[in-house]
Amino acid sequence: MSTGTAIFEWLFTIDHKRIAILYLIGSLASFVVAGILALGIRIEQMAPGESGVINYFVLDLARTLSTGAAYNAALYFHGAAMILAFLIPGLTGFAANYLVPLMIGARDVAFPRLNALSLWLFWAAIVIALLTFVVADKPDVMWTGYPPYSITTTANTSLYVFTVYLIGFSSLLSAVNFLVTIIFMRAPGIGWHQLNIFVWSTFAAFIIQLVFVPVLAAAVTLLLFDKYAGTGFFDSARGGDVLLYQNLFWFYGHPAVYVIFLPAIGLLFDIVATQAKNRVFNYRIVVWGGIIPIIVMSSDVWIHHLYIAGMPDWIRIAMMVTTMMISIPVGLVMISLWGTMWRGAITYNVSMWYAVACLFLILVGGLTGIPLGITSLTVHLSETTFVHAHFHFIMALMAAFALFASVYHWFPKMTGRTADTRTAKIAFWLTMLGTQMTFWPLLIIGIEGMPRRYWNYALFSQFESLHRVATLGAFITAIGTLLMIVGWIHSAFRGQMVASNPWRSKSLEWTQTDSPPGPGNFRQPVEVDKGWSPYAYH
Repeated sequence: MSTGTAIFEWLFTIDHKRIAILYLIGSLASFVVAGILALGIRIEQMAPGESGVINYFVLDLARTLSTGAAYNAALYFHGAAMILAFLIPGLTGFAANYLVPLMIGARDVAFPRLNALSLWLFWAAIVIALLTFVVADKPDVMWTGYPPYSITTTANTSLYVFTVYLIGFSSLLSAVNFLVTIIFMRAPGIGWHQLNIFVWSTFAAFIIQLVFVPVLAAAVTLLLFDKYAGTGFFDSARGGDVLLYQNLFWFYGHPAVYVIFLPAIGLLFDIVATQAKNRVFNYRIVVWGGIIPIIVMSSDVWIHHLYIAGMPDWIRIAMMVTTMMISIPVGLVMISLWGTMWRGAITYNVSMWYAVACLFLILVGGLTGIPLGITSLTVHLSETTFVHAHFHFIMALMAAFALFASVYHWFPKMTGRTADTRTAKIAFWLTMLGTQMTFWPLLIIGIEGMPRRYWNYALFSQFESLHRVATLGAFITAIGTLLMIVGWIHSAFRGQMVASNPWRSKSLEWTQTDSPPGPGNFRQPVEVDKGWSPYAYH
């Protein structure tokens, strides 16, 4: 096959496995660019005053932007790309596409061409987002796009809105596709209580996307009208309300946290159960006491993002209660994840290292989330680097590590080779060390009152030493992740060949397919008996 033909086949593929790989490439590309901008942000914060460097990170080579404007543009792209173009597409695009049909015994998704359309909408969003670096009026509205600033700024708010549109449409198409696939395309014999936890968690995440993405679309549409059509939906002088946008945004934004959290946890369950050779501890409690309640309760906690935004006391107190209550199903899920390792014959390979690291990150993120859920404490901690660090522990780092673990775990399935090498182990420890050096200092100085999003902190110069530690940690993290990605690329072409089922898994994607799977996934139609389970290790 010629190179041109191979490229053509990849570009026009409707095979869910190839679409998954293209999602992975796109999300990793976004991760790399957003990570480079994170380094620029950390350099700017390494010492009080103006470094003169951040402009170059947003390709403002002529330095036409002020340091503050360039810093805001870097923050905008970093936040939007990490959440909307890396974590959500990586988990619901790459992982869901590759694994769900294989895990349920389907030959493909329900609507393969719709699946391809969702992929290319995602890639179009990446292209639109990259225009940030070439337009003169670079977006600087963070990933939230809060008015009135996003309306009054001279920066290009429309790029933000259209990026959200494209990723939103991609998410909605994927949600419809995968919900139909899971409901109607399971192999004969596979009941709801025989699904992998990852399938359940993906199912829940897509329900959340289907319900709440239109709310975000409405919010940014009104924002677009206010900025460019002169309407006043968020202008109090014209009868609007700026808090309307914040409520709409976080009515989507907090459920979106679980769009990331649930698939990440699902990946961890399947990795831990396989590497520990153990059944999932309290399977039905995970599903009916954890995943399903999270879907319901995720819509009723968004006000904890607005405690200091002028909300009435009664709703702040009510949502403080619901915020605490949602920790119950999350806690049940985590107890089951820990319990899955109990008395298991654990293989500590690189994927398991990342999975265990996730348990630590969830612990730190969960404990730091408790004070942020309490109204009286949030008055002090809100808009400090404590919030910044908490979010990275519980969401950004945890979900990223779960995604990295999944690549290592299913790498033999995708390529027939192993990526579990000495380089991978060095990369893990560098990444783990670097992330801890970056975010523990931010927790500490956040408690002391260091504000978020400040490019110059001359009034808080006592924190300079800890900012330097955080910046050093960011560079160590960058070296570790670079080694990891280079290791993946090398292993994909030159890695050691391994058996078709090196982990001795009981799940269908390992027992019923080749490595890598061919077209149609399975050599013959899959059918399982009533007692089959993907976790039947005893």
